[in-house]
Amino acid sequence: MARCTVIHVAQRSVRPRIGGGCGPVGAGRAVPRAPGACGFAAAPSPTPVQHKPPDPESPVPPVPPPTTPMNYADRDPALRPLLDRVLSADDRTRIEPHLAELGALAAGELDEQAALADANPPCLVPYAPQGERIDAITFHPAHDKAAALAYERFGLAAMSHRAGVLGWPTKVPHTVKYALSYLYVQSEFGMACPLSMTDSAARVLRLFDPERYAAEIAALSSTDPQLRATGAMFMTEKQGGTDVGLTATVATDQGTHWTLTGKKWFASNPGADVILTLARVPGQGEGTRGLGMFLVPRLRPDGTRNAVRIDRLKDKLGSRSIASGEVTLDEAYATPVGQLADGFRQMAEMLNVSRLSNAMRATALMRRAVRESIDHTRVRHVFGKPLFDQPLMRATLLPMVLDTEAALHLVVEAAQRLTAADSGDEDARAIVRVLTPLAKHTLCKRARTVTGEAMEIRGGNGYIEDWVNPRLVRDAHLGSIWEGSSNVIALDVLRCLRRRHAHHTLHDTYGHHAATETRWQALRAEGDALLQLPPDEQEMRAGRYADALTHAVMETLLHNQADHEAHTTGNGRALLVARCYSALLDEGDPAALPRPALRDHFAALADGGHIPLDHLQEYERA
Repeated sequence: MARCTVIHVAQRSVRPRIGGGCGPVGAGRAVPRAPGACGFAAAPSPTPVQHKPPDPESPVPPVPPPTTPMNYADRDPALRPLLDRVLSADDRTRIEPHLAELGALAAGELDEQAALADANPPCLVPYAPQGERIDAITFHPAHDKAAALAYERFGLAAMSHRAGVLGWPTKVPHTVKYALSYLYVQSEFGMACPLSMTDSAARVLRLFDPERYAAEIAALSSTDPQLRATGAMFMTEKQGGTDVGLTATVATDQGTHWTLTGKKWFASNPGADVILTLARVPGQGEGTRGLGMFLVPRLRPDGTRNAVRIDRLKDKLGSRSIASGEVTLDEAYATPVGQLADGFRQMAEMLNVSRLSNAMRATALMRRAVRESIDHTRVRHVFGKPLFDQPLMRATLLPMVLDTEAALHLVVEAAQRLTAADSGDEDARAIVRVLTPLAKHTLCKRARTVTGEAMEIRGGNGYIEDWVNPRLVRDAHLGSIWEGSSNVIALDVLRCLRRRHAHHTLHDTYGHHAATETRWQALRAEGDALLQLPPDEQEMRAGRYADALTHAVMETLLHNQADHEAHTTGNGRALLVARCYSALLDEGDPAALPRPALRDHFAALADGGHIPLDHLQEYERA
């Protein structure tokens, strides 16, 4: 029988649990047998299709077994061509073997572990058998295997902070990190949360207090299983989720350190080694001005357990493989990060990087959902014909394909700008400041629709936990909530417009392609008009305008890719993708989709392939 793994809040080590062992439970979600015990459930089959002996009486042809192992990188029609364009020749060469390896793992071993970890959520063990408080969290071994791939084998939390990860002579560009993470998340969504927070915590410490926290940065960016640490961000309180200025946790200066007292209502990765949080500094003022940033270690300097009490773990809709909980800080040992007066501004840096990670995760979920739908419709026959070949199904699938591909371009573009910003490019910093909330606002919402559509395409089986679709739908709803709900993000976009005229920045950056120039001129004028309206009117219109900006950026990026591929390879596939996307934006109706895309070249759009440019010269929308 598999054994639990327990992470003690009082210790850095990970060791087998002592006492209160694990027992099997029935099919479905794991249910604790008793306080402090967890049971393991069998995972749903992660196989994308089920293979059964042919039934001679059945009118439906049997599903053929796969002839080659699945690889998510190989099955992605957009990823490699996009990386060909945006990466340097050396970086493109370096990433290729890792794309191949992680693509195969994500479609195989990682997918199996992810299904097991999702079916067996973490359990809280508040007390040891002897009665002392330990606040331990038990994880299924599948969680640990998935974590080892992310943190150790591929160094996804480390690569932005030190040279040498995956053979890079320098820190790995954000573009590479997000491309690899995108493959990983197509199988294991939940792990990306603590992974992102670990990465972001190291980033914040490196930016604002690198000398004081050199040891913590080294641990957060380690790939050594005996040395590596994980990070967390505790912000949400009962009375102040969206309104961070209502934070009530109080910091008290003890001379050599501070202590924090308060409750955090939603704390993901509550057993983290390094926690960054906000607390009210006496005499510093009201609202966000009064908040300082503090590091709360899992262990005090003397090695004893810090006063961080995990009150309970949340029973979440999705991301069930990782722990989120309610936490009490009971005069917890803490040290300040950077300038206390800049606490909220420093936390915003961590928040923005986490928001970009949310957009990447939403894109990965869409890609997985689209691939599941394409594979299903190819083998599912209805009325004597594969669903894939039926006109209405093609009109349903193509917008999903387009939005997923557009989303990938936006995430990679934001990552590329972030790399430039970290190198001191102020123009890139201004662009990524607005691209990040735009990506989170639009992509996370669209992921909910795409995953839901994929569930419907699979039919009744899509609603059954034996298949991956229910997990994709559950996980997709997280992105629009964590790190700011959609309305909060839309207001952040509005803030960028008011303070920096970000719509001008976007127009000046993306508004010069012949295919999108007219749209950008209209959006710039619309943004100027928006800012002349009363504040209430601005807020009411902010969400729709944010989506319009996002779509225009993605449209431009698709046309840039089309130009590149047409010039370098003579392949017209990207051009047809861009034209289809423009048609949807212009008309807002799948009926506007170019007929060559639906009739003649749909397989190449869905799976990748070569479309001769001369086939598109007679391009028509109807």
